[in-house]
Amino acid sequence: MAKASLILAACERKTMSELLKNIDARTKLAGTNKLEILLFFLGVDQRTGRRETYGINVFKVREVMRTPAITAAPDMPASVEGMVSLRGALVPVIDLAKYAGIAASTPREIMIVTEYNGHTQGFLVEGVDTILRLDWSKMRVPPEMLTAQTGGLVTAVTELEDNRLVMMMDVEKVLSETTTIDNEIMYRGVVPLDRPDCTVFYCDDSSVARKQIERTLVAMGVKGVAAVNGRQMWEELEKVAVYAQSVGKPASSIVNLVLTDIEMPEMDGYILTKKIKSDPRFNGIPVVMHSSLSGMSNQKLGMSVGVDEYVPKFEPLRLSETLARRLGVEVAPAVSA
Repeated sequence: MAKASLILAACERKTMSELLKNIDARTKLAGTNKLEILLFFLGVDQRTGRRETYGINVFKVREVMRTPAITAAPDMPASVEGMVSLRGALVPVIDLAKYAGIAASTPREIMIVTEYNGHTQGFLVEGVDTILRLDWSKMRVPPEMLTAQTGGLVTAVTELEDNRLVMMMDVEKVLSETTTIDNEIMYRGVVPLDRPDCTVFYCDDSSVARKQIERTLVAMGVKGVAAVNGRQMWEELEKVAVYAQSVGKPASSIVNLVLTDIEMPEMDGYILTKKIKSDPRFNGIPVVMHSSLSGMSNQKLGMSVGVDEYVPKFEPLRLSETLARRLGVEVAPAVSA
């Protein structure tokens, strides 16, 4: 109980001092390939006897609070506990331990309120630890075996000085699987393009986001080349540049557009964009930023590093319209059913 009390006290200090600091101060990290993560615990897994450490980008955290009274609702997914009212807004509450399949008996006394892409939700956790500032280059892509086992829930792993491994959770996957955000209606208005010669290179560490992009491109009739982070995408682009030079063509004849997420291990979207825009080999290739960090400050920063346009995630119609326009095909705005 003493440890639980310390965790609660630490949570309250972070709510007042660190987590509610001005968003502009956080934004200064962007473009430096750095991030801040909030470490948290889901409890001791009864099957393994271990309490693992998880992380979430502070950019996505609105506040941390003691778990309020939760109103249960019928016909909800097993991991959705119900909803709470926060300043007049109804917010769904998800038990992350249940969602991740962790058999933890300890109470989830802390709720991390996250906000991204216009959606607000509460994540129940056992407790929080601290906020760390790291370089994205120290965040590694998890082994394929782990990715397969967790269904892509863990998008990056880093090692702390005390030898603990921190696993970054794909909150977009949690959102898509606990809501109706990824349903058939979202794609009905995507207009097919008569451009089989177009190829979009896209990168995102979230398997859910990559599938949504792929589905949108397929509906548009446009080819796509995927990467799991900025570093892998940069390596693919360099291969294209070498090949294009060998055949006497510009790289823009092979890569018609680059679509990039912001948050990615090893190299984020800001650094990737800066590298593309500063390399004359990639002249004429538009870069579109596709992110759940939909705040205006993030959009402005993207533009400052050379991004041609910004489009939020989970909106296939807007994504398809933006891609069509940047690919030189004007289509009438789609009307969703």
